[in-house]
Amino acid sequence: MPVPADPTILHPMPEQPRVVLLKPLVNSPLIEVGEYSYYDDPDDATAFETRNVLYHYGPEKLVIGKFCALGTGVRFIMNGANHRMDGPSTFPFPTMGGSWSEHFDLLTGLPNRGDTVVGNDVWFGHGTTVMPGVRIGHGAIIGSGAVVTTDVPDYGIVGGNPARLIRTRYSEQDVTRLLTVAWWDWPAEHITEHVRTIMSGSIADLEAAAPDTRPAT
Repeated sequence: MPVPADPTILHPMPEQPRVVLLKPLVNSPLIEVGEYSYYDDPDDATAFETRNVLYHYGPEKLVIGKFCALGTGVRFIMNGANHRMDGPSTFPFPTMGGSWSEHFDLLTGLPNRGDTVVGNDVWFGHGTTVMPGVRIGHGAIIGSGAVVTTDVPDYGIVGGNPARLIRTRYSEQDVTRLLTVAWWDWPAEHITEHVRTIMSGSIADLEAAAPDTRPAT
């Protein structure tokens, strides 16, 4: 019987320590990652939480789905990066200490766009940046160097700074079919049996391969 890959192993490719699975890596309660999503970095992939998730002072979360591929240098900018913009200076004086800290109320009530949420099966190219509160749909592709400032639709391809929708990978009807089949939620054993269909089959093939979830009669 085919055996699924182990989602709990930090380095799924022992000969390539630059690749890490994120779910067994992250410790922050503010970061949620689905199984098999990975990050690739030749310098220190294990430092993802500190080098790639920036200004994460809470309480908003970063949520990444299953089977996502994150290229080197992908960064998520969180809401803690916000500064006041309604006065002459944007400098955060109260954070620097001394008597300036008496004015910490000036840093409350800053805009907060909420959680940053990435769907399943999303591919991030090298050096992409995701701004606070963005939602990226299932099956999306984020081009190298893109700065994502607004939501990305399911199976959308975006690129540029700021990122713009280049095209969608499938028609609206086919996207609905793909979201219905939701292969990423199949049991790992079933995915293992149908890897070739998931990677190279048609939508009809994928639908035909879906596990039967009807209750027994």
